[in-house]
Amino acid sequence: MTYPHERLSANPHDRTALHRSDEEWLDQRWADPETRVLVVSGTRVRPRDGAIEWVSPAAAPDGLRVLLGEHEGRAWFAVVTDAALSQAGEPGEWTPLRGLLPILAGEPAAGVAEAPLVMHALGLAEWLFVTRHCSRCGDPLTPRAAGHELVCPRGHTHFPRTDPAVIMIVTSGEPGAEDERCLLGRQAVWPEGRYSTLAGFCEPGETLEDAVRREVLEEAGVVVGEVEYFGNQPWPLPASLMVGFVGRAVTTDIRIDEDEIEDARWFTRAEMKALAAEGTLLLPSGVSISRSLVEHWYGGPLPGHW
Repeated sequence: MTYPHERLSANPHDRTALHRSDEEWLDQRWADPETRVLVVSGTRVRPRDGAIEWVSPAAAPDGLRVLLGEHEGRAWFAVVTDAALSQAGEPGEWTPLRGLLPILAGEPAAGVAEAPLVMHALGLAEWLFVTRHCSRCGDPLTPRAAGHELVCPRGHTHFPRTDPAVIMIVTSGEPGAEDERCLLGRQAVWPEGRYSTLAGFCEPGETLEDAVRREVLEEAGVVVGEVEYFGNQPWPLPASLMVGFVGRAVTTDIRIDEDEIEDARWFTRAEMKALAAEGTLLLPSGVSISRSLVEHWYGGPLPGHW
């Protein structure tokens, strides 16, 4: 079975990390008219006619040249410009990564699996945007290695950070049985009827499996025993890697931590299908690993989504 979240990471590019500091190689690829460039203003890009716009190096504006890598015989770059470029455009014209997900999940107009390229570019752009000063000495940082490193005058080097987060479907009952249930929760700020899998960040010195158990206990008061790895999804919104798991509940009584979620409920497959079909249960987006976890447990596609 192919899961929805896999569409965002299919057919990834070669990141050619060994060439990031090779100025001669970079200049040669930049001079190639077949090279393609994504223009990023701060942390946003501007789609054209419902598609990601890639331009030639000659058509790209001035800015920080970021090497993404090679794919299908071409080099791919991003040019990260000042955020003022997007602020001067029409409202809604320049779009953050979250707003691009429906485009990236579809068939790319150029015939290239561009989601990994765009997520690479905007993940780096976000890191560059928020990382301006050295966390050790406070001095300004200068980019190098084609945008993948930042260094201060004292030689302290900083690299892009990715925060591991666990996301889990928790089940109760005999696997596959008619009365087997899964646990979903909702935040108070969400529209009525929206439920999703529980999630949270891994803490220092903690295994991913223990993070699953801790987060479920903290948020819903449910004790989880066995934890099985499912898959993962890059989620640079702004800088996470979502690591998916299936957890087996040891207890089923729900005690809500109202600081994090408003409600949590157990759903059977029949309840989930009926409520989703009538629109009173809104499940996660089709490109998220949360959706994949739900459909993995359910056993196939479900109607409706956020």
